[in-house]
Amino acid sequence: MRESMEFDVVIVGAGPAGLSTACRLMQQAQQAEQDISICVVEKGSEVGAHILSGAVLEPRALIELFPDWQERGAPLNTPVTSDEIYLFQDAQRSKKLPNSLVPKTMHNEGNYIISLGNLCRWLAEQAEAMGVEIFPGFTAAEILYREDGAVKGIATGDMGIGADGEQKDSYMAGMELHAKYTVFSEGCRGHLGKQLMETYELNRDVDVQHYGLGIKEIWDIDPDKHQPGLVIHGAGWPLAKGSSGGSFLYHGDNHQVVVGLVVDLSYSNPYLSPFDEFQRLKHHPVLQQTLAGGKRVSYGARAITKGGFNALPKMCFPGGLLVGCDAGTLNFAKIKGTHTAMKSGMLAAETIFDALSGDAEGGRELSGFSEALRNSWVYEELRATRNFGPAMHKFGTFWGGAFNYLDQNWFKGKLPFTLRDNKPDHAQLKAASECMPIEYPKPDGKISFDKLSSVFLSSTNHEEDQPCHLTLLNEATPVEVNWKRYQGPEARFCPAGVYEFVEDPEQDLPQLQINAQNCLHCKTCDIKDPTQNIRWVTPEGAGGPNYPNM
Repeated sequence: MRESMEFDVVIVGAGPAGLSTACRLMQQAQQAEQDISICVVEKGSEVGAHILSGAVLEPRALIELFPDWQERGAPLNTPVTSDEIYLFQDAQRSKKLPNSLVPKTMHNEGNYIISLGNLCRWLAEQAEAMGVEIFPGFTAAEILYREDGAVKGIATGDMGIGADGEQKDSYMAGMELHAKYTVFSEGCRGHLGKQLMETYELNRDVDVQHYGLGIKEIWDIDPDKHQPGLVIHGAGWPLAKGSSGGSFLYHGDNHQVVVGLVVDLSYSNPYLSPFDEFQRLKHHPVLQQTLAGGKRVSYGARAITKGGFNALPKMCFPGGLLVGCDAGTLNFAKIKGTHTAMKSGMLAAETIFDALSGDAEGGRELSGFSEALRNSWVYEELRATRNFGPAMHKFGTFWGGAFNYLDQNWFKGKLPFTLRDNKPDHAQLKAASECMPIEYPKPDGKISFDKLSSVFLSSTNHEEDQPCHLTLLNEATPVEVNWKRYQGPEARFCPAGVYEFVEDPEQDLPQLQINAQNCLHCKTCDIKDPTQNIRWVTPEGAGGPNYPNM
């Protein structure tokens, strides 16, 4: 028997969606002079430890949530001053696009270059000041159900279980957190969100979800090269035919820039390594001129939910709601999801507050949330950009970009048809025999680096003596299928060196070794494994990266 605690609302994940839900709920409770108990469970060692985004913030939702955000000291210190977009033709050449040819979704007037981790820390301070209880270092490991099938809450993961499955001296059983309503805001590819979609068939009537892998570094650069507020985006090289994505370089404050690459996980060549594509990208003159002489100070990676409007699932079910990137509210045409995630959480809070006001038991299906979402600017914004991703996948970078320019700038997202893209990312890989191996240059240790030194900068750590949280449905599949057919793509699509094929003198073929200690919790393996044999589950609480200001 596990101990239990009772709350009105339990929120899983202290990201922008979950914290906005908590803050908006407490605002309403204070205005109505009503007591509401709210608990936020966060698997990172602290709020922000697992948060990673570009990030350029559109402040629309923040202004709605806290109109006095400036007086409250929200960490929005660098307004965007200028946009530059490049088409990289090869390792040396590029063309800068005139603003008149850039889709309006890529314009950033009025936005801010921020650390999303630091914004979440600030949101947590606002929530706690209003009475929200936040529990960092605890994983939401299991969904609890009522007898009628409604969600009852969650159970946190046990602590102190050894790799052999036995209890250690440090064993501490997980706790049940019961709630009238539970909000799931785990971020992209939430492992409980996946279960909810299967249990309640939430994505039955929508298109297949799509994903990208975002890899990011923070650099201290020469102050003479620093241009606070400059936003640079790029497309094209190094991603070749059969792959797509885009790069970014943002000049923040404190003489720092953030540089990164988003690789769409729909790529087809199993030899492609997103990490190595990013490392060679930095040698392009457009980026290298800024990074040269600088110092890399942080590294991280995270998957991105990018299916948009067409893949948006039903977000309500008996006893709970899905919000933010757990549902897929990111607007990939803008390369932004914080404002839509926050607004989805605020709408969830308003729906739940209304329900709590007239229902002492909870557990109902809050269908009013779907209507509130349909009547919001989130729905309008996502619907207007519904063709962006499918166009890029179907037509490629150049013609897809041209289509999106016409769609967004001329037709305002109101074309009378919808493009579809219903082939899952994991089904896109071709056999290795059909593809050319990719030879990546050796890192120079100045601009480009190896995986292990990169993971070191993420401050990633897990308790070593614990069950592996990267589980295989079939132990033989990595060798018998993934190695024989695809030459072991796990070793390349993981940006942290978790999966490694090693020679075994007793076996004819190399065997898969899982270095779970390196895991950044990016979820790419759960998404891109061509056999869908890998299942990411929660490790012990507080395990994973410890990002300072990503």
